[in-house]
Amino acid sequence: MKNLSSTLSLVLLHLFLATSVFAKSPIHTVIVHPFNDSIVKKQVSEESFVSINGIEQWITIKGESSKPVILFIHGGPGSPISPYSDNLYKDLSKDFIIVQWDQRGTGKTFGRTAPEELTPEFLQANPLTLEQMTADGIAVSEYLLKHLGKQKIILFGTSWGSALGVKIATKRPDLFYAYVGHSQIVNPVIDETFYNKIYKIAQDKNDKVSLEVLNAIGKPPYDRAKKVGQLFRVLKKYESANSVPAPESWFVESPAYNNPKDSQNREEGDDYSFVNYTGDSKLGVQSMSAAIDLMRDNFEFKIPVYLIQGNEDLLTPKEASKAYFDKIKAPEKKYYLLPKTAHGFNASVLEAQTKIFKSIKTL
Repeated sequence: MKNLSSTLSLVLLHLFLATSVFAKSPIHTVIVHPFNDSIVKKQVSEESFVSINGIEQWITIKGESSKPVILFIHGGPGSPISPYSDNLYKDLSKDFIIVQWDQRGTGKTFGRTAPEELTPEFLQANPLTLEQMTADGIAVSEYLLKHLGKQKIILFGTSWGSALGVKIATKRPDLFYAYVGHSQIVNPVIDETFYNKIYKIAQDKNDKVSLEVLNAIGKPPYDRAKKVGQLFRVLKKYESANSVPAPESWFVESPAYNNPKDSQNREEGDDYSFVNYTGDSKLGVQSMSAAIDLMRDNFEFKIPVYLIQGNEDLLTPKEASKAYFDKIKAPEKKYYLLPKTAHGFNASVLEAQTKIFKSIKTL
């Protein structure tokens, strides 16, 4: 069977990162973890596979043992933050324990049991589901509470991770101090209205290359992941043109992740996860995104909710996230609209994260 790396060459879409750079590392664990009075020994630095719901999943934990815990739910799906976490959150780790988790089908977790070839047969035999991913996130949270001796943690989700984060937070609010969502997915349907908005931008800019792509794929609904990927590439070009980018240094992999094997696993995991997210009739894969409608299913929270929204975000636009925010019922809620910011991370997003995290009351 033909390797999907060629079949899906146009599908690679990194929905969370403004820059698409992926790489991976060999298995290793570094633990400096005894809890005593030594300042050095209070520093937690763990990188290891943990058994979560029947498979080994990659989790990194870094910070001082006495600090509150933040669990980051990455986007994509298939776009792990772990290779870039040290660049992004080195300063934040002085005040919090930073936890990154490569989700099922992503990064090192995918690479742990990756097939020799990513074939349609493998996709059909190993589907990703929203229910399973939610259960994984809850299990990871429970593991962290027990492992680190904490009562609760802070939950952060970006893009795909924001939909998953809401599912986790509303199902098990007892585990969390608060939920923080960035580029909040609400109902990720790709319809004619969505398409027409992107098409009009291309027309206004007289962007003949993009118009050719948009005319070739036609109007949605789409039954092929490749077409969704092509639409998103056009969208991301326009987002980038109207937003302040992140420093390139943020998305340089940590040395432990910068090797060919990890890079391959991360790229194939991205393909695998994206096809599961969008669905693909020819490949026989059902869509995870089709089951997401937070306005209908998940607007009642028992914990504080904070949403970070880029004004220039076309993929998860402010109109949708603000309507969702207005419907949310929570003990406390705040909405942060950031100018010159699109769907991905930049300095404004990290500043907003830090401000919110430090404002959350923890024990």
